[in-house]
Amino acid sequence: MDVTINASFLPHLDPEASLAFYRDALGFEVRKDVGYEDMRWITVGPPGQPDTSIVLYPPTADPGITEEEGKVITEMMAKGTFASLLLATPDLDAVFERLQASNGEVMQEPTDQDWGARDCAFRDPAGNTIRIQQAS
Repeated sequence: MDVTINASFLPHLDPEASLAFYRDALGFEVRKDVGYEDMRWITVGPPGQPDTSIVLYPPTADPGITEEEGKVITEMMAKGTFASLLLATPDLDAVFERLQASNGEVMQEPTDQDWGARDCAFRDPAGNTIRIQQAS
């Protein structure tokens, strides 16, 4: 069986702040930027990996989400407990410095973890946890 990850979804609250983080600080490509009424879906991804994308989406755009559920989602995003993403890079220190210089919200500086990984963590502008691991 040949299955790959094509896209992952992360909520965003501010399209311009999300672009500043994912495009400008992380260096991802903007692949699509689709607006509808007052909402935007922005697809970004790492250069050289055209088949792997992250779709930044308005968290309450789904018409099946009730007003109460929307409030819960927004509260969880504010606490950083709604969504997360794990990235990898061959140069963790350089990526950390770039994100820190862009005023990214540092959750954890590069650290050697007990389980063998070396990683750091940031919160994106919507509160999502972004962990970045040193690639082997």
